[in-house]
Amino acid sequence: MKVIIPICLLLSFHGPLFAQPKVKNQKNAIHIVTTDINNFWQAYDKILSTKDSAEQYGYLNSYFLEKGSPGLKAIMSVRDYTATSYIDAIHNYPKFWKSIKANTLKAETFAKEIEQDALKIKQVFPKLKPATIYFTMGAFLTGGTTMDSMILIGSEIALADEKVVSSELPQSLEHLKTYFKSNPIQQVAFSNTHELIHTQQKTTVCDNLIGQSLMEGVAEFVAVIGTGKSSSHPAIEFGKKNEQAIRDAFSAQLFNSYTGYWLYSNATNPFNNQRDLGYVVGYQICQAYYQKEKNKKAAIEKMILLDYNQPADLAAFVDQSGYFSKSMKTLQQEFDLQRPYVTKIEQFANGDSMVSPDIKEITLHFSAPI
Repeated sequence: MKVIIPICLLLSFHGPLFAQPKVKNQKNAIHIVTTDINNFWQAYDKILSTKDSAEQYGYLNSYFLEKGSPGLKAIMSVRDYTATSYIDAIHNYPKFWKSIKANTLKAETFAKEIEQDALKIKQVFPKLKPATIYFTMGAFLTGGTTMDSMILIGSEIALADEKVVSSELPQSLEHLKTYFKSNPIQQVAFSNTHELIHTQQKTTVCDNLIGQSLMEGVAEFVAVIGTGKSSSHPAIEFGKKNEQAIRDAFSAQLFNSYTGYWLYSNATNPFNNQRDLGYVVGYQICQAYYQKEKNKKAAIEKMILLDYNQPADLAAFVDQSGYFSKSMKTLQQEFDLQRPYVTKIEQFANGDSMVSPDIKEITLHFSAPI
C-alpha cells in the first residue's frame, strides 16, 4: 500500500466566583448539589419568552451560567460546552426538553439511595475518599463523567426514561434513543456509584485500549460488588453471551493507542454495533481476578488503585486474572508484528543523505493497508 503525504508533514515528525451550592448529606462526605437544574429551567423559560438572540444569551448567562456550580463549570470544561451549545440544544429539541423537565426536578429524591450505596462501597473499599456529586445540565455529550473529586451528571441524559421524546435528536445522537429506552433514571444511583469509583482511581485517561477498558471495567465491577446491584450497562449483558468472540477480537487490538469502536463510539462493529464492548473486557478481567483472590478487599483495593498507565503493573494484573489464554508479553509481541511498517520511499532510497529540495511530496509504501 502507498500513502502520499506532503514533505513538510514528514519533516514535522523530526526533530469565577461560584454561587453557593445546595449541598445534601454532608455528614457522610458524599455531597449532592442540584442547584444547576432549577437555574437551567429558569433560564429556559426566559429564553423561550423572546426571539431576540442577544436577550436569549443574556438570560442564559444571568440565570444559569453565571450562577453555575463548580460542577457546571467542570462539565462545560470537560465536554467543551459553550453558551451556543445550550442555546442550540434548547431551540433544536423543544419536545425533548418539555418531556424531560419533570424527571430532572426529581434529582434530590435520589440523594438517600446514592448515599447508602456510597456507604456500601466504603465497606468493601475503606480508603474511599470524599466526593461531590453535581446534578447539572449539559448538551447531550455525557450522562456522567468526573473531574478530580467531582462527579458530573448530565441530567438531560442520566434522568431520562423511555417516555422522553427523542424523535428530534439527530443521527449523531441516535445512540441516546436506545439508551433512553433502558430507563436510565431507574439506574441513576448505580451510575453515580460507577462515577464515584472513577474519582478514586489514579487516572481516567489511559495510554491504550486495554488500560482504558480496564479502568472502565473496574468502576462497573466494583459498583456491582459493593452495592449488590446488577450492572445497568447494556454491553455487560451482551458480553456474557458473546464472551469468546469479544475476547478474540479484543486481544488483537488491546495495545492500540486509540479505543476505536470499543469505547465511547457509535462506529459500526462486528458485534451488531453494540457500543462500549471495552467495558465488557475490563469487567470480565476484574471478575476473573476477583474470583481468584482469597482476600476480596485487597483485590478491590488493587484494581481501584492500579496504575493503568504503568505497563508492568497493568500486565501483571491482567496476567494474574487469566482472562487471556496468552500472556500480555506474548500479546504485545504479536501486536507489534502485525503493525504495518514502511517498506519503501518512492522518491529516494532509504538511507539517502542527499535529498533534492525540489521534492514537494513523498510516497510511502507500507507492508499492509493502514
